[in-house]
Amino acid sequence: MSIRSATPALAAALLFGASTPLAKLLVGNVGPLLLAGLLYLGSGLGLCLLLGLRRLRQKAGEHSAAVLRIPRKELPWLLAAIVFGGVLGPALLMLGLTQTGGASASLLLNVEGVLTAGIAWWVFKENADRQIVLGMLAIVLGGLLLSWEPGASFSPGALLIVGACLCWAVDNNLTRKVATNDAMLVAGLKGLLAGVSNTALALMAGAAWPSLPTLGASLLLGFLGYGLSLTLFVVALRTLGTARTGAYFSVAPLFGVAISLVLWPELPGPLFWLAGALMALGVWLHVRERHEHEHTHEPLEHSHRHAHDEHHQHEHAFAWDATQSHTHAHRHEVLTHKHPHYPDIHHRHGHPH
Repeated sequence: MSIRSATPALAAALLFGASTPLAKLLVGNVGPLLLAGLLYLGSGLGLCLLLGLRRLRQKAGEHSAAVLRIPRKELPWLLAAIVFGGVLGPALLMLGLTQTGGASASLLLNVEGVLTAGIAWWVFKENADRQIVLGMLAIVLGGLLLSWEPGASFSPGALLIVGACLCWAVDNNLTRKVATNDAMLVAGLKGLLAGVSNTALALMAGAAWPSLPTLGASLLLGFLGYGLSLTLFVVALRTLGTARTGAYFSVAPLFGVAISLVLWPELPGPLFWLAGALMALGVWLHVRERHEHEHTHEPLEHSHRHAHDEHHQHEHAFAWDATQSHTHAHRHEVLTHKHPHYPDIHHRHGHPH
């Protein structure tokens, strides 16, 4: 249980948090629905290019990292995640950005982590220790302080952004069901399908293509803020579980505000520093978590990248270097033991209390 485990989720938060104020710069030049489509299209195209380069770099004769495909039984989960997170979510966000400031929008994205954790805990019954709940409360309180403006009303744009957060929270929990697959493949498919859908809808509604510089900037921002961010998020789902990943991802608004302050300079007030301290406290509480008890692993068959640790002791039908991690379909037999763990892909078990 260390900061290393949290790094993918925090890196995803940094990339996504930075993308919101940067997208605000593009909203005036591109319609909101078309911008949502271009951002996801940039995500999908960029990740597909990386997947292609990765395959080319494989050494001749090396065992292939499992076939790049999603098992048929998991496709409904992925398609549902794409509808909520790739079509509805970004469309609502871009519409909200037309009525909300860049910094305020970044802060409202804090709601996504709360909704993600709530769905994970109450719908999917993911374990939540007291320390994890306290950490989430600290992060949420920090977000509320950042977004609090005395006398300000809750604008329609804010409601749209909260709606986007709800869509992404549903998406995060559905993506958990396919997190054992290649993270870049999952993120790339979501980007392509969502990008094509939103772009087609925008063009049918009469949107015009932006200038080449704006088009290039939109695709690049989508690749970094959506594509790489989502890839890291899927990796974090695999190793941390949904609620904890959502909690770490909730610090994205802090990164977004920092970028906004660079783009639209102003001296941060006391609430900004207090909110930052609360979010840091929340992350610290999560990092120092130690969840340990005797548990039993039920039989499980899946495919993901792994090394031969205490959870992976199996034979191979192919030659492999025992010092290297690798990817292939493998089966876990019943195993009972005790050690510190997260609710990752190997520890989705119930708890007596």
